[in-house]
Amino acid sequence: MPHFALWQWLLGGFSAFTLGAAKSGLPGGGTLAIPMMVLVVGSARYAAAWTAPILSTGDVFAVFYWRRHAEARKLLSLIPWVVLGGSGGALALSLNEQFLRRMVATIVAAMLLLFVLQRRGYLSKLSRGAWLYGIAAGFATVVANAAGPIMNMYLLTRGLTKEQFVATGAWFFFIVNIAKVPIYIWYDLFSAESLIFDALMAPLVIAGGFAGLWLIHRVPQPVFEWLVVVLTSVSLFFLFR
Repeated sequence: MPHFALWQWLLGGFSAFTLGAAKSGLPGGGTLAIPMMVLVVGSARYAAAWTAPILSTGDVFAVFYWRRHAEARKLLSLIPWVVLGGSGGALALSLNEQFLRRMVATIVAAMLLLFVLQRRGYLSKLSRGAWLYGIAAGFATVVANAAGPIMNMYLLTRGLTKEQFVATGAWFFFIVNIAKVPIYIWYDLFSAESLIFDALMAPLVIAGGFAGLWLIHRVPQPVFEWLVVVLTSVSLFFLFR
């Protein structure tokens, strides 16, 4: 059992709930949980591994619920680039933690800027840049579980409905989060304490998943898209700290 203070358990529980909601109906909100988990665990490097099983729990919930809405073909062009970015992220795990966090935050900020420019008509060919999103997402997900904002920006450029957006993203992260496990094992980032913590957080992830489902059916499409942008922007503040 992890020897955490009460505030760590509360913050960890809130993070798990937020991640569950992000998986099923509030894309972008999950990035807010990244710095919270770093505070709980005390290490950005270990926080990535501690969060992975929590994310996978949310992935299973979202994939099962939204399985009929997924547009898997939208992900095919990303696969080789995600593998390339993930390989770079695996190597980068040995670098300084603060440097890694700022690098990920810079990637997310760049993706956000590109999306806003594209939506305003300044970059009409942005949607063809799957290689850029794939490399950035692969790298960011391995080093900090921070690929959510990048994939949100990518999927928004595909013109998907809310349901397709969430379903397609759920399949992407379901596969990617499982693929990361050998990397974290190689770096010896898992432990009995981390797995116990993840098991205790599972009910909160599911509760967050239902909360996300309630939200997605009540938010109009334009509001949904800009909510993603706003939440992503807010999350950058925490990543740059």
